[in-house]
Amino acid sequence: MSDNDAMTTVNARDLARNTADVLDEVEKTGHPTLVIRNGRPVAALVAIDEAGLEDFVLGSAPEYARGMQEADTALVAGATRDADDLFAELEAEEDAGVIR
Repeated sequence: MSDNDAMTTVNARDLARNTADVLDEVEKTGHPTLVIRNGRPVAALVAIDEAGLEDFVLGSAPEYARGMQEADTALVAGATRDADDLFAELEAEEDAGVIR
């Protein structure tokens, strides 16, 4: 492992040999470690806790990030609907037997 002011790095071979030590360091410091293979970054190890796991997974999912960006754009453009109105409309459709 090498310690850079910006981020700790580890090459893939050292990670394979010292996985537990690298993970312990990431967990202990909370600082990410960049994994390098053939001189190029290929992955990052980041500390997460159980409470933040769902947010981390969702925040890292491209489709979730894209959906959130689309929702933010729609909100700014005023292209959103009040939830109460939407639920009332869906309930009325259900009462009328409309199938979506």
